[in-house]
Amino acid sequence: MSLVELIAQADERGLAASGLACLDRCVPLLGGDDDVLRPLWAGLVDDGDGWGERVAKIRGELEGGTAPGGAGEGEDVVGLARRMLDAVPGERSGAGLREWAEVCSVAALRIHQLLDPLDRGGAEAVDACREGRADGASHLVAAELRRQVTVLELIAGHGAGAVRQALDVSTEGRRVLRAVVSRRARGVPG
Repeated sequence: MSLVELIAQADERGLAASGLACLDRCVPLLGGDDDVLRPLWAGLVDDGDGWGERVAKIRGELEGGTAPGGAGEGEDVVGLARRMLDAVPGERSGAGLREWAEVCSVAALRIHQLLDPLDRGGAEAVDACREGRADGASHLVAAELRRQVTVLELIAGHGAGAVRQALDVSTEGRRVLRAVVSRRARGVPG
């Protein structure tokens, strides 16, 4: 099943996990530490009470932070990460979650595409990956696509019981992105 189809079929917890995992993997671009999104991850296990307050607090903590070496050619990866943060819905329900999951999916893939020196594809290539046509995608983009699919499949198959596994998938992706950003900041090719 393609990423687009998985998002279309996801329930509210799956949509929230999908968006949150994408944002979590890209949080180094916003200068956030590894635990800044933990309150939202914890909120995926319960019924969503306090989601809006948690979102507001996290936005305040990440306000203005950026990591070195985050700019891509012609498009700003920090701006894409900020777009994901700005799009977090105030409630963990409804159409806002689906829209957020879509925004985060596209932005995270585009960030990985921009950070990969071997990938010169554009938005069309990201759309093709999301629709299941990932032939020719760079290693970094293909790995991000796999992570997005894995998070959605975990939550769809196991619900709240898979939140920890989804967080582990995200943590691994965050380490990869942090290493890529660090190499770029030092001027080392990817």
